[in-house]
Amino acid sequence: MAAKHRTPGAPTRAGSSLAESFAGADPEADAARARNLGRMKAVALGFLLGATVLFLACRWAEARGGPAWLGYLGAAAEAGMVGALADWFAVTALFRHPLGLKIPHTAIIKRKKDQLGESLGSFVRENFLSPDVIETKVRDAEVASRLGKWLSEPQHAARVADEASTVLRVGVELLNDEDIQHIIDRTIVKRLAEPQWGPPVGRVLGQLLVENRQEALIQLLCDRAFDWSLNAGETIERVVTRDSPTWSPRFVDHMVGDRMHRELMDFTDKVRRDPNHELRRSATRFLFEFANDLQNDDATIARADAVKEQLMARDEVTRAAETAWKTLKRLVLEGVDDPSSALRGRIADSVMQIGASLRDDAELRDKVDGWMVRGARHLVEQYGGEATAIITDTIERWDAEEASRRIELHVGRDLQFIRINGTVVGALAGLVIYVIAKFLF
Repeated sequence: MAAKHRTPGAPTRAGSSLAESFAGADPEADAARARNLGRMKAVALGFLLGATVLFLACRWAEARGGPAWLGYLGAAAEAGMVGALADWFAVTALFRHPLGLKIPHTAIIKRKKDQLGESLGSFVRENFLSPDVIETKVRDAEVASRLGKWLSEPQHAARVADEASTVLRVGVELLNDEDIQHIIDRTIVKRLAEPQWGPPVGRVLGQLLVENRQEALIQLLCDRAFDWSLNAGETIERVVTRDSPTWSPRFVDHMVGDRMHRELMDFTDKVRRDPNHELRRSATRFLFEFANDLQNDDATIARADAVKEQLMARDEVTRAAETAWKTLKRLVLEGVDDPSSALRGRIADSVMQIGASLRDDAELRDKVDGWMVRGARHLVEQYGGEATAIITDTIERWDAEEASRRIELHVGRDLQFIRINGTVVGALAGLVIYVIAKFLF
């Protein structure tokens, strides 16, 4: 994403100020940089003045018949002075117009600030935020392996559990109880009450019957009926005695009750032992018919809906959302506050299991690394331009004059060595040229 061009040196927006452009500046650090820059400028100027004094002294001495070696020294001083002046001009031209003269191609940073920002953003995007570079860095980092080793350690897993507990507590406390209850009620409770219950229940029941799943339930009922019949003697005798005629002898009542008890035990025993007993087949036929009626018979469907309405109208159901959320919230808060709670223990165990899997399973590590590489490439491809736009946009917002001054504070001290080196190298070059000229001519 390229920054928008504007007139060099113009304000970036109405009302912008230097304070806004450099909101993160450190005054103390800037003051230290300014002192260091001033010292280095003084040193570079000292080299220039030294070369100038030496050059003038040599020429003065030569004019009065001084020794021949003064020519060599004077040539070196002259070239050093020229080199110092040239490099002073070059360094100064980066930040301002030398001597205030608006010479072409000077004050480069002030004039080309936005273009420099664009170039810097492009450089970062092409060399640091390119998909290939990011992929190489992510693969070399071996994040999955290192993360697995770290998570598999008990103390690290406990730390993750502690941090996760803190996040859970904050999340639960930030949630509004009424909003959560409304969401639960709308997405779960009300959704259950909206459709007809008959057809879906009938389809589920029919599928269970096709798979013969009812046999386990019928067998359980038969076993419970037989167990009840074994101890039903007193109950049967009491009923017979209560309902028999007053003129019936007591021993006859006992005989009838005993016979009924034996017949009941024999019948329930046969039913529970014989999977093909008529009663069991009748129960199965009834269930098939009931499943069909739930799907196709209007009267049965209406009765199922009536049962649904009765259930949904119960206070326990209408307050289900509130009860569920309060219970869940209480369990979470209790779990995160207790270091020895089952919740923290489960989180730590899960973290250790994940870490052990990443540590020991090379195939899983490759998958995770592949996911991370694809994710990183996608982020760079989609948003790399926006990330580097921070550089260009930030530089664009800078005031040109202040930007030039601050850049000089950061790099100007090192640039003064160019002036010093220019003086020294110029002097050596001048000396070599003078020697060659003397030798040739």
